[in-house]
Amino acid sequence: MNGPLLWESLTPRVGGVLHTAMSTETELQRKQERFELLLNLTTRITSSLDLREVLRAISANIREVIHADAVGVSLPDIASGKLRVVALDFPQGKGVIKEELLVAPSAAAKKAMDTLKPVVVYAPERHQLSPEGYADAEGIGAVCLIPLINRDRFVGILSILRATETPFTPEDVGFLSRASGQIAIAIENALAFQEVSSLGARLQMLLNLTNRITSNLEFRELLRAIAANIREVLQADAAGVAFFDEASDKSRIYVVDFPDAKGFVKEEIVVTPGGALKRAWGSAKAVIVNTNDREQLGPEVYDLVVAEGLAAHCFIPLVSRGRRVGVLIIARKRPNLFTSEDVDFLTGASGQIAIAIENALAFREISELKDKLAQEKLYLEEEFRSEMGFEQIIGKSAALKHALQLVETVAPSDSTVLLLGETGTGKELIARAVHDRSRRKQRTFVKLNCAAIPTGLVESELFGHEKGAFTGAITSKIGRLELADQGTLFLDEVGDIPLEIQPKLLRALQEREFERLGSTHTRKVNVRLVAATNRDLEKMVAIKEFRSDLYYRLNVFPIRIPPLRDRREDIPLLVNYFVQKFSEEMQKRIETVPVTVMKGLTTWDWPGNIRELENFIERTVLLTRGKSLEAPLSELRKANTDESPHANLYEINQVARDRINSQSDKTSVADEYERKQRDEIVRALIACKGHVGGADGAAARLGMNRTTLLSRMKKFGIYAKQYA
Repeated sequence: MNGPLLWESLTPRVGGVLHTAMSTETELQRKQERFELLLNLTTRITSSLDLREVLRAISANIREVIHADAVGVSLPDIASGKLRVVALDFPQGKGVIKEELLVAPSAAAKKAMDTLKPVVVYAPERHQLSPEGYADAEGIGAVCLIPLINRDRFVGILSILRATETPFTPEDVGFLSRASGQIAIAIENALAFQEVSSLGARLQMLLNLTNRITSNLEFRELLRAIAANIREVLQADAAGVAFFDEASDKSRIYVVDFPDAKGFVKEEIVVTPGGALKRAWGSAKAVIVNTNDREQLGPEVYDLVVAEGLAAHCFIPLVSRGRRVGVLIIARKRPNLFTSEDVDFLTGASGQIAIAIENALAFREISELKDKLAQEKLYLEEEFRSEMGFEQIIGKSAALKHALQLVETVAPSDSTVLLLGETGTGKELIARAVHDRSRRKQRTFVKLNCAAIPTGLVESELFGHEKGAFTGAITSKIGRLELADQGTLFLDEVGDIPLEIQPKLLRALQEREFERLGSTHTRKVNVRLVAATNRDLEKMVAIKEFRSDLYYRLNVFPIRIPPLRDRREDIPLLVNYFVQKFSEEMQKRIETVPVTVMKGLTTWDWPGNIRELENFIERTVLLTRGKSLEAPLSELRKANTDESPHANLYEINQVARDRINSQSDKTSVADEYERKQRDEIVRALIACKGHVGGADGAAARLGMNRTTLLSRMKKFGIYAKQYA
């Protein structure tokens, strides 16, 4: 047989041998790859206990060996009854199927779960894959579902996806079934490790709670630490504590730990709660809202959590000794994530948290009472140091007796009293008399001179402030209003209260509630108000310098204190009293007051009233060398000449006439009048040593409003500090 014929006869045989050899090589390579996959599974299972990390690596490995387009592992989600995609390797995916996706079990998945056997589905049977249409959206043509089983118990599902309808061979399915046992073991080991780690973390959290309860009693700081601790242990996105007020049907988020917040949910927000929080508060049992529900969360809270991207919420009532003290709120951005195990743990921990809150509240209350008592002690010491009391109201004139009769009438009630009268008439003494004859006489009498405090500090002095409310507020401060709770608040020079603070004072008087500066927490207060002024409030109301509604609230029971010139018969009594008082203080012995001196003192009008008389007698006693009072009456006459407003008016009129009649003088009457005004202000500031407000300030000396004087000083370029 020749060569060509021989070759032709051998070619089919050689081709068959080569094809068999190539097939054998391919088969060996496939077996090698699968053998390596099994080795890799064993290695990864023993080298890492991070569930997601292990499953991602396994999924990528299987996808490459089986020549699939995607491989994923889904585990049952007990809370939702669905399957959660825990790990997914899908390089060319469109993002429809992704990790943490919750899917309802398809018909094919249910079959695999029920029979514990592999299920293969191709495109014509796509309706079995997913009721939500995820397979269609990703263009999946073939799916192999391998149930993950360990000790006859269903653990999860291994899903192998192909974009084409390339069939899964029985060999593929058999291999995946054999590998699934190792994957199931890996999952159970990792879950067990997570459970043990979580238990350790939760036990550590309980220990931390105990440590914080015993070591930290600063209320907000304590709750912030607790919220942060719980958020970390439960792997939540936000945690906080809210307080619910049944009377107002409002809840206040007191603290919140939310590292990734966008700024919508924050501390001190006051909202109307939904059904979930109210149900937790009313039943003293935990409530889970695993999806955003407007009715359950409340419209305001719903808008806030949606804006923040939160989706699941757990409300744990904080109860101590049968008393509800607050609600612990934990939130996550993924829905359906709170389980009964979470609730059981938080319910167990809530008792410690409630005790911590009660302890901190008690500590804060004791601290505030301690501060308040310290302040009251200072006021009482000041009261004792002042030797003036109700019994020290000296006089027997009809005008004074009428005022004291009005005091006797109004004192037993809680009505607001408005004391009217010139400066120095003893309005504070009358205010103390009202307090001493009231039902509140055993409580504190707190006074505040509104004219003696800079405008910017009046609100802080009256209502108090929180730490950090403004620059320099390094600690919280109790205001005079809060200090006078259950007692009497005396507002002297009430006409000098700035307009912007008057609405807040009106609300405090009418509603008996207020907020400290820098705080949104409403505080209740019960005070009896006595106000005093030497100004014409009706005129101020007319020119819009004082609120009419506040004036009507103050003017419930007005008492006008007579000036000293209207009770001249009381001057000898007052002179004798002050002479005796200052003689004892200066260790002098003054036995008589000459008739001429007493007559001169009685005939003087005393524009500064009792205060002026007291100061004059003090100076007189100081100058007296013998046993008879030596009064420098000439100083009174000199003061009358220097400070008479009629003299000033005459001077101005005279200057005006001179200027009008003078053709050569180019200075206008208005200019000359302004010059005289400026000179008067300067003289007053010099006499008052640069003080503008207050009873002894330049404004009172000139008989004008403090704000009016400040306006004129600004106009004339006058600075009070130059004369201090």
